[in-house]
Amino acid sequence: MKRLSPSVFKIPTDKLRTGYYTDRYFLRTRDVLVRDKKNVTVGYQFFPREDAVVCGLDEAIAILKTCAGCYRDPVKTEELYRKLRETQWHFQDASAKQNKRGILAWGKERARVREQLNRLWMSGWKQLKVCALEDGAKVRSFEPILAIVGDPRLFTHLETPLLGTMARPTATATAVVKVVAAAKEKQILFFSARFDHYWVQATDGYAALKAGAFGVSTDANADYWGVESLGTIPHFLVGCYAGDTAGAFLAFDRHTDPRVNRIALVDWDNDCVGTTRRVLERLLQEKFSIRGLVDPGFFCEYAKDLIGPGRGKLWGVRFDTSASIRDRSVRQKDSFGVCPELVRVARREFDRWGCRELKIVVSGGFDEKKIRAFERRKVPVDVYGVGSSLLRHRIDITADVVEYDGRPCAKVGRIKKNWSRLKKVS
Repeated sequence: MKRLSPSVFKIPTDKLRTGYYTDRYFLRTRDVLVRDKKNVTVGYQFFPREDAVVCGLDEAIAILKTCAGCYRDPVKTEELYRKLRETQWHFQDASAKQNKRGILAWGKERARVREQLNRLWMSGWKQLKVCALEDGAKVRSFEPILAIVGDPRLFTHLETPLLGTMARPTATATAVVKVVAAAKEKQILFFSARFDHYWVQATDGYAALKAGAFGVSTDANADYWGVESLGTIPHFLVGCYAGDTAGAFLAFDRHTDPRVNRIALVDWDNDCVGTTRRVLERLLQEKFSIRGLVDPGFFCEYAKDLIGPGRGKLWGVRFDTSASIRDRSVRQKDSFGVCPELVRVARREFDRWGCRELKIVVSGGFDEKKIRAFERRKVPVDVYGVGSSLLRHRIDITADVVEYDGRPCAKVGRIKKNWSRLKKVS
């Protein structure tokens, strides 16, 4: 499989090359090796501390390709990098103040300083031997996922960002794979963007899609794949129409790209079935000037014109009922939030109306365990929206020296593992 190009990742090369994102002790390690003229070859292996679906390897390789190496004049480099940071601060200040003249001037100066730094850079990529698994590979705990053989002075300053670049998406991909498996053939929508800093959205979305998610919710999530983000209607839009879900839906339908499937969020009034019916009634009124649903048999005549993809139709409804309340449709005292009873009641009513093709999307508190419970009970859900639960777990990635000039050399308790699954990176 072809690996993603380094240009996909928008790597901040200046900051990575100078160690801005690196633990200080690695930078001091590099300084010691350089000043002591320690010209050796080490074998370095990276591995997860638990079973995982690895991701972030293409980005880690991109970092090595663009940032492994050294500057030929450390003193001049330090001076230029200090100037670059100062220039960047002025550029950001001008941008915040919408100072067009300042933006142009400082942007030009920033480019000039970067060019000077680039002229001092000596790439070390071709001097390294790098082997790695592919993104999406399943591994056991302590199994090598990436190995570097070469002069440590060329890549010591990259260990911190390399570890993080693999740890974050590996945790995300591993979590997504589990919910995808739990959902069986049903779609998973990755709704985790709001639960972490926006800088990690591209990485998370890439990992989620690699792990089998059907869709992601932001353009940043979708960036590395070059696909479009997707979504439903938020409570925010309903609130902007004074709680009128049908009115909000019709406005959404009028002004949204017809290629987008219309999915109405119907829990605002804590009456998912009733609100869905009101949305359909308003659609009937809008398209055919018919008020109300006379009876299910009558409505069946129009279902094919109201249910499905595209403008003027309802593709699906989303239930996002809070776990602290009970929808009006349910009767059991312990049926809070989006529960099996609610989905079953809704599906039964929709089918009675002739809306068998109307999809049910559920969200709010779903994780692997809850999805498995729904599937075990054959709850008629079509799509699961999953959010914060996919970002809760962390998977540590660790790296160790395991060879020194071709000979075994590892701390007690660690050894060079089998690298046979790793593919050489050109």
